[in-house]
Amino acid sequence: MTVGAILGLLASTPVLHWLGSRRGIAGALLLIAAAMTIMGLALIVGSVPLLAVAFVIVGLGIGALDVLINVEGSAVERAAGRTLMPMMHAAWSIGAAVGSGIGAACAALGVSPAAQIIAEAVLIAAAALGTAAGIPDGKRAPADQPPQDRGAKLRHWLRGWLDWRLLLIGVVMLGVELGEGSANNWLTLAVRNDHGQTAAIAALFFTAFAAGEALARICGGPIVDRLGRVRTIRVTTALGAIGMVLFIEAGNRWIVLVGVLLWAVGVSMGFPLGMSAAAESGPDPAARVSVVASIGYFANLAGPPAIGLLAQSAGLLNSFWLIVALFFAAFAAAGSFRPRPA
Repeated sequence: MTVGAILGLLASTPVLHWLGSRRGIAGALLLIAAAMTIMGLALIVGSVPLLAVAFVIVGLGIGALDVLINVEGSAVERAAGRTLMPMMHAAWSIGAAVGSGIGAACAALGVSPAAQIIAEAVLIAAAALGTAAGIPDGKRAPADQPPQDRGAKLRHWLRGWLDWRLLLIGVVMLGVELGEGSANNWLTLAVRNDHGQTAAIAALFFTAFAAGEALARICGGPIVDRLGRVRTIRVTTALGAIGMVLFIEAGNRWIVLVGVLLWAVGVSMGFPLGMSAAAESGPDPAARVSVVASIGYFANLAGPPAIGLLAQSAGLLNSFWLIVALFFAAFAAAGSFRPRPA
């Protein structure tokens, strides 16, 4: 799935120029639905290779969709004249909770994974067709810009990796996404093994983390409009670093819970505000969003295994000091989120 997601990120810019927002987003959702149908059929026939192919295709659709909806969301945000991206990303947090709840309910009711996945594919396809009409069909390339060949588009995307502003935005994304990915993978285990809680209590700690992240994003828009992106990132990453220190050092489970909630606040705003900052940092917002999204995906997917490797020699809680260090790096790089002069 990770391989597919990276390919989708690379394909997102030409897809946006070729199909436009409406058809690109609807097409990515329909691709995900089709791949999930294949996944369900692979489970029915017991084909592991077919299942693996389906995972790659799902990842491809998700990677492309992630850039397309963030470019479109940033355009809506600019048109509205107020901060909306954190609320949009709160929908992701809510969707993750709903999706895991559906999985738990299906397991409890004895619904097979194949039936669950195929039914979800039908719902996703219906949602794609139902929401497409509300998305503008315009293509993001300026009307007076001559069409570029594929080589020129690739060179333009590669130049984004040499843009210091995008790379500094990427530093913020690196810190917050490694923090989020590590929470997804290691928080429950650390609460259970290192803080001595039961498995049920440890699961509730992760629920508190997910709820805290969603709530911070829901309430974040007005805060960003008042403080600005730069100060918001500095406040949230500082709170995240404090939360990590409490989580690592505290012995009382209520203080550890406070640390978990501050950890959630610390990772909540970097990705949505980073997408907005990248889209506004220069021409061709899709290519720019693709660069910082690639860094975010890398941190979210590759960071937790790095924490695991550190934990083998230093212990899980001590390995979390890496996240503290990256929160400080994100704090230092927050100036890159400043709006670009018109």
